[in-house]
Amino acid sequence: MRLLPLLLTMCATSAPADPFPQGAPDTGERLFDAARCNSCHVKIVGGDGSGIFTRPNSIIPDAAALLNRIRFCETQTGARWTAAEEIHVAAFLNRTYYHFP
Repeated sequence: MRLLPLLLTMCATSAPADPFPQGAPDTGERLFDAARCNSCHVKIVGGDGSGIFTRPNSIIPDAAALLNRIRFCETQTGARWTAAEEIHVAAFLNRTYYHFP
């Protein structure tokens, strides 16, 4: 019986952390759609544009790189998001495609 609390503690601490805890993925999805991000992605990878997130040669290895790329793309589209909005978009993309811990 003494092992049970220890095992529960180990399981609780091994859960992956959310890299964007302040992000609201649903808000990020609305921002992403409003900025017409996929219109550029379609030009790059074709299809519906989502292949840019799942291609084997991804340039996004971690959460920090994702946020940097969002900022780059934001300048390309002229979206002019706030820092909080960038986090929302990152939370959406992470939830939908990347699943970074």
